[in-house]
Amino acid sequence: MHEYIKIETPFNRDMDGTKKLIEGDFRSEMVEYLADNMWECTEKIDGTNIGIVWDGHKVSYQGRTERAQIPAHLMNKLIEMFGGETNEELFEQKFGEMPVILFGEGYGAKIQNGGNYRQDVSFILFDVYLPENDIWLKRDSVEDIAQAFGIDVVPIVLTGTLQNAIDYVKDKPKSTIGTAMMEGLVCRPAVELRDRMGHRVIVKVKVRDFT
Repeated sequence: MHEYIKIETPFNRDMDGTKKLIEGDFRSEMVEYLADNMWECTEKIDGTNIGIVWDGHKVSYQGRTERAQIPAHLMNKLIEMFGGETNEELFEQKFGEMPVILFGEGYGAKIQNGGNYRQDVSFILFDVYLPENDIWLKRDSVEDIAQAFGIDVVPIVLTGTLQNAIDYVKDKPKSTIGTAMMEGLVCRPAVELRDRMGHRVIVKVKVRDFT
């Protein structure tokens, strides 16, 4: 199983009891170095992490961890969206025998605060990973895959510096979906990068951390 990476906040937290983020005290020297460059920020959806796994022959489904159980009503929806012979043929046509994981968020009714997004339940794509090559696909490829399967992809909310992203969430924006308030943003450099340890450069900027 390939778990989705844990996305950190850009700053360290106060260790004196408040637990608040200390703006300007970066967790990563690379994030600090890149802070004033262009970042692509998508909406962070309040749901449950889901992986749609194509092993080259069949489709399976995973939660955030091996122990995570996917709610039954969401599992039924995932099978509807990605199961069956037609979808298997789509995977074969798109990827052949190359393993791939479509990472996204299961969201909607009875999942976190998802009832404010939609009254039913669904899956929204945010990343595509090729495990054999350790490659994350570019945004245009992610959008192309979403279109092929007729599924939604998380919207790009803004492109700008990390400070632009922080200023944006401080205004407590509404979600681009339904009537929910926005949980925050997931930001990555406009060009996919990794740090010297091989970790992907990606951060979350949550509304509750900056308001």
